[in-house]
Amino acid sequence: MQNEIEVFKPDGFEVEKHFYPKSLNSHLHSMVGHFFTLNHDRIVNRYVHLNPQVCPKALSEILKYQSSNFHWGGADLFYVATEMGNRKMVVLETNSCPSGQKSMPAASESDEYRGYKGLIENSFIPLLKKKRLPSGKLAVIYDKNYMETSGYAATIADITGEEVLLVSHYHGSDSLISFIDGVMHVEKDGEKIPIRAAFRYVTQKPWNRIPIETKTLIYNPTLVCLSGGRNKLLANKAYELFNSEIAESGLEILMPETIKDVSKLEIPLWVKKFGGKAVVKNPYSNAGQGVYTITSESELDDFMKLEHDYDQFIVQSLIGHYDWSSTTSAGKYFHIGTIPNKKGKTFIADLRVLVYSTPKGFFPCAIYARRAKSALEPTIEGNSWEVLGTNLSEKLGDNKWSSDTSRLLLMDRKDFNTLGIGTDDLIEAYIQTVLTIVAIDKMSLNLINKKGNFRKKLFKSLDNDKSLINEIMI
Repeated sequence: MQNEIEVFKPDGFEVEKHFYPKSLNSHLHSMVGHFFTLNHDRIVNRYVHLNPQVCPKALSEILKYQSSNFHWGGADLFYVATEMGNRKMVVLETNSCPSGQKSMPAASESDEYRGYKGLIENSFIPLLKKKRLPSGKLAVIYDKNYMETSGYAATIADITGEEVLLVSHYHGSDSLISFIDGVMHVEKDGEKIPIRAAFRYVTQKPWNRIPIETKTLIYNPTLVCLSGGRNKLLANKAYELFNSEIAESGLEILMPETIKDVSKLEIPLWVKKFGGKAVVKNPYSNAGQGVYTITSESELDDFMKLEHDYDQFIVQSLIGHYDWSSTTSAGKYFHIGTIPNKKGKTFIADLRVLVYSTPKGFFPCAIYARRAKSALEPTIEGNSWEVLGTNLSEKLGDNKWSSDTSRLLLMDRKDFNTLGIGTDDLIEAYIQTVLTIVAIDKMSLNLINKKGNFRKKLFKSLDNDKSLINEIMI
């Protein structure tokens, strides 16, 4: 696919271009709208009331945490129950440039920008004012999701009153972007235009074409991706380190039991440990790629026959129906799923919560849900991904994607009711999301020295995958 440049001028935001048709005419569910009005104090008071073991001061400090590198992100969460019937929001993964804005219903008739404006106005713009930046233009760089990235470009142009360049930056293609002495330049009409700040929506191996250390402000930098934003292996290590740090506060990032640093040959042994049901992940993929649900010998055999780009994997306990979920040392989680439809069918669904960091702490900007293709049944036969997989992205070829919006569940008056969740579950999901982003931000700070240089030796000791290390553009 050929790289392209588009110029966005102020007053160019067109609502119908930056939202799914499904969400354009939808109205935000009143319960979700109410959740968005809650300030930090009310959230802390409510959460501590329901979880008396949690220290209110510690939770308040985490919600008010100001990120150094991980400025916006989203977590994918499963709404699950334990064998005792306790309900939890469990983190599947955290994403360093997540989609979600195009799926947000309007809070009011005048709510033209929806989540785009809050994120740009309260998070991106303050960073431009805070940091000493080289002279140059503003840009949005992307490798998928044109609908949303063009929405960010139009919003930045409207708020700043400047022209904004929207530049595609695909993996494995001739690039219009180069870095000269740490400053990003975009080649347009034979001229190299310096960029002082770039909003990044580059998802596929961003570290192989965007350096870790730049003078141009990259929102978020690729350091965040390597620290856990697009590296599931380091994300899990970041969660465990942060859980140790906050153990006395009563807070904890909830996640499936995870075995890290697994070579391909070891995988059958760990699948057996989880009772023959597990999820195997390539740690560096996203958009539903490189995730394999194993529920039978034939699915394990099929996985073992595949060739892979990387040497390391992670193996996680599988959350499914009560009758066939993985058995772990902490017991068993199973999916609560959607409210049964008219045919009595329940589907697995996940919830994605997008948040951004501001000088006043974290705030949510978008939420949506996705359901699996096939219903959740007491027995599992055939392709388990049809029952367990919720991701909407469908890869059509190199740098070509589509999205199965038939399974998209909006936070509107119709879809939200099918999820069976309430305000307290939204609060739980929001807090879990913030915890993961703080954990990964702290990991990113560990991976740079006092001079701001990448600590490659430390990274290699945490993630010794030669294929990945060879890709990193220092």
